[in-house]
Amino acid sequence: MPDRAARLNGCRLVIGASRGIGLALVRAQLNDDQVARVIATFRPQRGPGELEALADRHDRRLLILPLEVTDDSSIEKFARRVGSLEGGFDIAVHAAGLLHEGGIQPEKTLDHCDRHALLHLFEVNSIGPLMLARALLPLQSRQRRFTFAALSAMVGSIGDNRLGGWYGYRASKAALNQFLRTLANECRVRFPNAAILAVHPGTTDTGLSRPFQRNVPTEKLYAPETTAGRILDVIGQPGQGPTGAFLNWDGTEIPW
Repeated sequence: MPDRAARLNGCRLVIGASRGIGLALVRAQLNDDQVARVIATFRPQRGPGELEALADRHDRRLLILPLEVTDDSSIEKFARRVGSLEGGFDIAVHAAGLLHEGGIQPEKTLDHCDRHALLHLFEVNSIGPLMLARALLPLQSRQRRFTFAALSAMVGSIGDNRLGGWYGYRASKAALNQFLRTLANECRVRFPNAAILAVHPGTTDTGLSRPFQRNVPTEKLYAPETTAGRILDVIGQPGQGPTGAFLNWDGTEIPW
């Protein structure tokens, strides 16, 4: 894996950065002197949370912006702001995702599947990242080296599915993987120096996983800071390494 200190200067984007893995990714990159600026997003309904204190400490190196990934107008406004400030990015990590929220819970059986919950999971976990990529890629020059990565999940692997259950989350992450693989194939021509990746972060001690940690061995439950460092190591330098890959936190490939 490449040394983190060898990374290039430039702009980094973290989508879904107000908590959990996204917040840890922001902190890790601000601690890297090779990173010139981090742009971090938060859901308008929830507010920026700890990002505000980070912005106060890091001044112009951290810009926090509202973004609702299920709202096209919000995505377009965000892309215009990024374009006006930076004219593109070196690395973007889409860390926003949904497993449970209010009445939405992982389904244990087919009888638990609900149309509206399934649609919302796809809006957040699959369609949102794709629409964000559609808005951001026109900011990039054809020759620029950059990486667009989205956090996927091992349970999104069809080949690894031996237990069943979690219909909506599994399917929405599988759809995300297919979207990213298709985008990577298109970008081989449009952006030959781009890397498009799906990354499984491992089970991390965040609000997303907390209700489901009971059977996770302690040694396989990772702190957000550990996970963030591993993700950045897997991504490596902008535009380098495999594209169109589904990678585990240790850099190995996961079956589709």
